[in-house]
Amino acid sequence: MGLFNRKAKTEPVKELTAYISGSVIPISEVNDPVFSSKSLGDGIAIRPDGEMVTAPCDGEISMTAETGHAIGITVNNGAELLLHIGIDTVSMNGKGFHLMVKEGKKVKQGDTLLKFDKALVEKNGFATDCILIVTNSDDFPDLKLQYGMDATQNKTIVCEFHS
Repeated sequence: MGLFNRKAKTEPVKELTAYISGSVIPISEVNDPVFSSKSLGDGIAIRPDGEMVTAPCDGEISMTAETGHAIGITVNNGAELLLHIGIDTVSMNGKGFHLMVKEGKKVKQGDTLLKFDKALVEKNGFATDCILIVTNSDDFPDLKLQYGMDATQNKTIVCEFHS
């Protein structure tokens, strides 16, 4: 029968957990019109307590910014995520950012993606909001984003996909 050789079917990802601990706000409150206008997609931001960003779900790293401040993740349910650390932090040219993953790497929920120096970002005059955008959020009309609370990294659900 081959019971033990059968590949387990992977269930589509249904939720995203907090990728960093902190205060969760709606994307509309991010102090950057590109993000707050939702022109890149809908999402949330976390005003972080820490400096380590983890994967909000299982997926594959689809993009890493050379400067280390942004990562793309493709999820098995078709969602495309962008994690962007800070506002205008691209101008720091990678200083204070350390990527822990490369494009093409499969990650599990909770895996460390990057570390950043929060004090250095603030010293350079930039906000440290850690932004999560579902760049193809139009494909998920029943997307439910959670905000207005303090989130615990890898535990608090910040987004749910309903079908």
